[in-house]
Amino acid sequence: MVEVVFLGTGGIKPTPERNVPSIAIRIGSEIILFDAGEGTLRQMEIARLNPMRIKRIFITHFHGDHYLGLAAIIQTMNLWDRKEPLHIYGPENSVEFISNFLKSGYFAPGFDVVVHEITGKARLQFENYEIWAFEVSHGIPALGYVFKEKDRRGNFDLEKIQSLGLTPGPWMKELENRKIIKIGEKVIRLSEVTGPKKRGAKIVYTGDTEPVDDIVEFSKRADLLIHEATYISKEHRKDSYHTIIEEACEIFKASKASYLALFHRAPRYSYQEYAVAAKGLCPEAYIPRDFDRIFVRGKGNVIFKVR
Repeated sequence: MVEVVFLGTGGIKPTPERNVPSIAIRIGSEIILFDAGEGTLRQMEIARLNPMRIKRIFITHFHGDHYLGLAAIIQTMNLWDRKEPLHIYGPENSVEFISNFLKSGYFAPGFDVVVHEITGKARLQFENYEIWAFEVSHGIPALGYVFKEKDRRGNFDLEKIQSLGLTPGPWMKELENRKIIKIGEKVIRLSEVTGPKKRGAKIVYTGDTEPVDDIVEFSKRADLLIHEATYISKEHRKDSYHTIIEEACEIFKASKASYLALFHRAPRYSYQEYAVAAKGLCPEAYIPRDFDRIFVRGKGNVIFKVR
């Protein structure tokens, strides 16, 4: 099961009621951070998330409300004597911007900060999950991301085991580890005694963007689409590169994702004002507050835990 923690749900600037963007995804003991606006370290402290468990941070774009919290996170890791490298991923110019950022004060990290610059579409594979990156439209280089948990093996199937003339026993643990073993004269493969694979969780985060077709494509079969919807109306959006609630809802329906969370609410709206408007325009939408959590099991199995 994958846990999504909303550390900051608003955009542009912090308000007394919510912070600027950051989303933590917890898989096993690892935390993956998507964006790190100012104050993200404080939000992690309140949410009881240990920054030392972060291996990778994915920045959608280099507007301050999405990355200025990196300095505090890195400095704290340094104070806590981190040795493990920290990997930061982002769009074009990431290497230059983060390099300059880390030279801006007396807190040079004593561990490696490895910056990966992504241009265009990319598929990054790790042990238990993949991250897919795709370009969005925000007037500057900007990316959206897909978190895809790798499919998990099915449970052991007693009927299949018995059909091979076997009974459950210690050999099952050995088979789990080795994937293929020999019992007597029989060669047994893990796939022969387990059920269908369990589809891993799929979570899409758009970052800041006006509507783009690729979001629909990358969000197909997603358990959760976290789509920015900064403004309620086109009149409020004016000529900025953002999405309004109605457009995010249309993208969600076209993608056939299981759930939609509206993100990056502008500071001009209170939560209540925005939520009422959102439910009127898109009844299916979920409007997260800071520190809300969502547990995703895959196949549309999602549990919401609001604060």
